Amino acid sequence: MSRFWNNYSNDVFFLAQKITVALIIIIAGMVINRTLKKIINRSIQSRIHLDETIASLLRIILRYALFIICLIMILQNFGFNTASLLAILGAAGVAVGLALKDTLGNIAAGIILLFLRSYSKGDFIEFDVFMGTVKEIGLFTTILETPDGIFISAPNSSIWGVPLKNYTRNDKRRMDFSVNISYGDSIDEAFKMMQNIVAGEDRFLKNPAPQIVVQSLGESSVNICLRAWADNSVYWNIYWDQMRNIKDKIEAAGLSVAFPRRDIHIIDGKGQGRDSVAGPRPSLPLPPGEIP
Repeated sequence: MSRFWNNYSNDVFFLAQKITVALIIIIAGMVINRTLKKIINRSIQSRIHLDETIASLLRIILRYALFIICLIMILQNFGFNTASLLAILGAAGVAVGLALKDTLGNIAAGIILLFLRSYSKGDFIEFDVFMGTVKEIGLFTTILETPDGIFISAPNSSIWGVPLKNYTRNDKRRMDFSVNISYGDSIDEAFKMMQNIVAGEDRFLKNPAPQIVVQSLGESSVNICLRAWADNSVYWNIYWDQMRNIKDKIEAAGLSVAFPRRDIHIIDGKGQGRDSVAGPRPSLPLPPGEIP
């Protein structure tokens, strides 16, 4: 042992020094990683209100970034040529990026969506032909659940590349109730009926105030529209309640819901009209896609 110590004592001290420096680098990396995690966790609850998905992404990026930095520092400490290693890793990264360009496109789209906050977990969104509640936002896909309970996994690039509707982003939404009354009914009575509905519904917002307007004069009806605003949390409850309430109010006010009608003239063989009758629309349906 004494001969070994005399011959290799300098090498032992040199190796011990390198190992000590490596341990210091590892401990420093762990401390920095833990400190950054605490800062991110505090940002979620602070005024910044950092989204949990973005916070999770930042944790992953920082963890791997610190790992790579510490690994390079340790290799340099032991005398390895890290320049050539970085060149090899760069070339490999380019090759992998070309092979996985679609996957990387989804990752890039996911990062952009997370930082732009186009939608968050729990929002009800619509894009392309899909709509549903956001259950999870990942780097590759966004998980949705439709109102009828269907699972949808959408690539992030497909969401980023099309216009998107977020029904939850704003605190309030406007609802429109349209009633078609006949030309023989009184518009004033229809307005009074709508005003009674507004007075009896406390969940309508006062600002903006509800509006009652003559929306249009149709071929066989006068179209009255009630426009009112409500909080997102009670939007559908109000809508369903008032759709039933409007039906009862129309009957109580003595108004009649106008049905589309069309005159049918019967022509005899001499080219003269014999009579004219009025029939409901179902006898002569409108062309597909035509709005009455």
